[in-house]
Amino acid sequence: MASNDSEPAGTGYRPRIALTTYYQEGSWGVWNSFAAIVPGAYVEAVAAAGGTPLLLPPVGTDPGVLELVDGLIVIGGVDVDPRFYGAERHEATSSQPARDEHDLALTRAALDLEVPLFAICRGAQILNVALGGTLIQHLPDVNENAARYQPGPGRYGEVEFATEPGSRCRELLGETAWSPCYHHQALETVAEGLVVTARAEDGTVEAVETVEGGWTLGVQFHPEENRKDARLFEGFVRVAHGYARDRTRQDRPRRTGGAEPAPQREDTRIP
Repeated sequence: MASNDSEPAGTGYRPRIALTTYYQEGSWGVWNSFAAIVPGAYVEAVAAAGGTPLLLPPVGTDPGVLELVDGLIVIGGVDVDPRFYGAERHEATSSQPARDEHDLALTRAALDLEVPLFAICRGAQILNVALGGTLIQHLPDVNENAARYQPGPGRYGEVEFATEPGSRCRELLGETAWSPCYHHQALETVAEGLVVTARAEDGTVEAVETVEGGWTLGVQFHPEENRKDARLFEGFVRVAHGYARDRTRQDRPRRTGGAEPAPQREDTRIP
């Protein structure tokens, strides 16, 4: 990212964090029409962690815009259309294919560009599908305790989970943690290139991470709804700040008298 500043990603820099959005009917003032919508908890969490939230609605999709930002959050929402992972539709599945195409395109671009990627709930499912994985379309069909993950319309459940040693989840959250959750689907076949780094007691996949490339974390739960625990957002924005700093240095014109050595990006991969 070219700039006239000597260190635009320095101490006072706020990383630019793109977030995917809903695109559906909404209301404001006296108006009721289609709108790009993001629940406030996401943008508040990004801002509180030191980032600047930027919205990318599923209209006019342009994956190239990720070259202008320092991180991408794929937010939660409705189910991923099963045609994107080669399955027949379950009667309980509700999807928005246009949004799926948008989120899948941005996720794949973020992975290719090694832009820091934080995928939340539906976002984790999008991440898995983007890399060739599959989903359980209705957890209650295979897990008698699954109702606790979505106890009722508009009511968050709670999930406790254990993290894997050496993972980003373990580094940020410790051995065990809990979070609000709201889902009736979950990861089934985990895609090649991802590893499971957190599970609930019943075996439900709660987090996946990449083993190569840029910093990527997908979580099945909703950390933005846990206002008392900002560790995942703070960790993500910290990584985005480092990404911006490194990119700025790489794009800076070389000084007279010799080339400036290329900085080494912090290795945040799982050992």
